[in-house]
Amino acid sequence: MIKIDLGLHDSLPETLGQSQRSTSIKTAFFLVTMLFFMWGFSHGLLDVLNHHFQQTLNISRAESGLIQTAYFGAYFVVALPIGMVMERFGHKTGILIGLLLFSLGALLFVPASWIGSFAPFLIALFVLACGLACLEVAANLYAAALGSSQTSIQRLNFAQSFNGLGVFLGPMIGASVLYAPPLHLGGEVIAPTSLIYVALAFLVLVLLVIFARTKLPDLSQKHATPAVETASAPSKPESLWRKTNFTFALVAQFCNIGAYVGVGAFFINFTLDHWAGITPQYSAYLLSLSMLGYMVGRFSGTWLMQYISPRSLLVINSLACTGLCLIAMLGLGKVSVLAVMGMYFFMSIMYPTIFGMGVHGLGQQTNKGGSILVMTLVGAAILPLVMGWLADTLGTAQSFVMPLVCYIIVALYGFSQQPIKSFVSAGLSAK
Repeated sequence: MIKIDLGLHDSLPETLGQSQRSTSIKTAFFLVTMLFFMWGFSHGLLDVLNHHFQQTLNISRAESGLIQTAYFGAYFVVALPIGMVMERFGHKTGILIGLLLFSLGALLFVPASWIGSFAPFLIALFVLACGLACLEVAANLYAAALGSSQTSIQRLNFAQSFNGLGVFLGPMIGASVLYAPPLHLGGEVIAPTSLIYVALAFLVLVLLVIFARTKLPDLSQKHATPAVETASAPSKPESLWRKTNFTFALVAQFCNIGAYVGVGAFFINFTLDHWAGITPQYSAYLLSLSMLGYMVGRFSGTWLMQYISPRSLLVINSLACTGLCLIAMLGLGKVSVLAVMGMYFFMSIMYPTIFGMGVHGLGQQTNKGGSILVMTLVGAAILPLVMGWLADTLGTAQSFVMPLVCYIIVALYGFSQQPIKSFVSAGLSAK
């Protein structure tokens, strides 16, 4: 039996008894993990929506890239302001604001379906993603601070493994609903997008009530800093922009998330072009199966970090993705489709690992640095447009040159950083 100690015991005030500290911190971590699942599910739906809107709204592949632009552009707009709100009012406030915007955006799919044009759906996705951006900043920083500094990257990878579960279920459920025959209720045709997102809004509102009624552990700056800092912070902190682990992380994360979202956005198009006789619904199921590999990659990556440093694992995985992109570009039919599916296993640990490496050592500037790092998700608003243009101009196989270049840059980030030995010797034990 393999046991992973995530260090969920070191970050609460000493005034609490040990058993009370342990119970409350584990409860908080469980609730935060639920947030990772919810936004993973939402993002899993997004890739199926991309092709669905191409069919139902008669838009091009390049135009469908605007879905990612609206969705991830919200991260760039919201990340820094919500970080400032959290500095003053705490992580819980950021989580509640995020859940409220998440549910509102999901409900906006109802009037968007009535109107039946592309723009209202983009507005709904933007509002929904504003909520997800709040959750991204709050949950990542809270999970990193919720325990020992030695296991912060492992803890982020473990929590985000449930993001992988969400993105696995999202395409499966999306394909079952979006490509199913229309549902009739009382003589009215119910739009499938409305059906999915109203149900999603209900679940998010339930989470909102749970968080509002739960007293989360208070991780103010004086308690949060040790969770991502291994030494006491100086009275006048060094500028963020002088820390290469942070500045290069901005570039690496921009490329990583842009490549990940671009591959997902055009996965169905790629399979339709390279797998003879396949249907859009079956392609969506293959995407869901790929996401299962993504989830397995997160869990196994968390375990492997007891033997391999996060930096080394990042380099290995990014080089693997580079090779698989080359196979995709060769257009080898089913072999290339399987290569794209395999990319998800290796992409799995990249986001939380880059995030954890980027905020390591920031001390009092951790919240600000984390907010700026979340802003780099705007790469997913820009790079899929480039990939869509390449797909329309050169073909879907050749469009994989975009993620290929991105993963070379991620590998360079890993090569440029010194291994953080405390992560390798963290409290992970196999039994």
